[in-house]
Amino acid sequence: MKLEALVRYCDERLDAAAFEDYCPNGLQVEAGETVRRIVSGVTASQALIDAAIAQQADLLLVHHGYFWKGEPAPLTGMKGRRVRSLMQAGISLLAYHLPLDAHPELGNNAGLGSALGLGGTPLAPKSLVWGAELQQAVSGDDLAQLVERRLQRAPLALHAERPVRRIAWCTGAAQGYITEAADAGFDAFISGEVSEQTLHLARELNIVYLAAGHHATERFGVMSLGDELARCFDLEHRFIDMENPV
Repeated sequence: MKLEALVRYCDERLDAAAFEDYCPNGLQVEAGETVRRIVSGVTASQALIDAAIAQQADLLLVHHGYFWKGEPAPLTGMKGRRVRSLMQAGISLLAYHLPLDAHPELGNNAGLGSALGLGGTPLAPKSLVWGAELQQAVSGDDLAQLVERRLQRAPLALHAERPVRRIAWCTGAAQGYITEAADAGFDAFISGEVSEQTLHLARELNIVYLAAGHHATERFGVMSLGDELARCFDLEHRFIDMENPV
């Protein structure tokens, strides 16, 4: 398949142009004209690039790519080595950040809700915070155990002694949304990372907070998008989960 056509499909499918983001969404490194084999992963690290090279991929699809706001522009050092590795191997880099968090079908938040058996919907159109309500209340500790079983990673649970029925979540480094979740009447909020002040907020807002891992909560989007591309365009796709405890 032509790379240009595949990128156009992804841009339109994710409505990428509608997002103001911290990085460019879409094609970040163009190293070839056609795509037959896609490797996907959370972050375009050197280790993932090396794995894509070993798989003889034509395209690397990630959630965390390059060229973030505030980072140095020159392709030197670590960034230069990464881009050089992609170019020399003929592997293009396709990255989607917020569009792949927010998408109602393919996104990370949709995937996390599905993985936890919660389903859920965004709190508002294109909102990055999702929510759902259980039929019966469970303890915060029970919710933490569910997250551990489904994500294969034990979350850090704060203020987990209270019961929960209404659960909100936002994947990645979204701990700052805890106040929005509490103000909307949720009993628990799940995200990927945690900050020092999150403990105090959880206690004073009386809301359970689970830090379930930035990497662990953001594997779903690239897997779903890669599988859709393979299905729609008769391509090969493999998701590679580079172990990351953060």
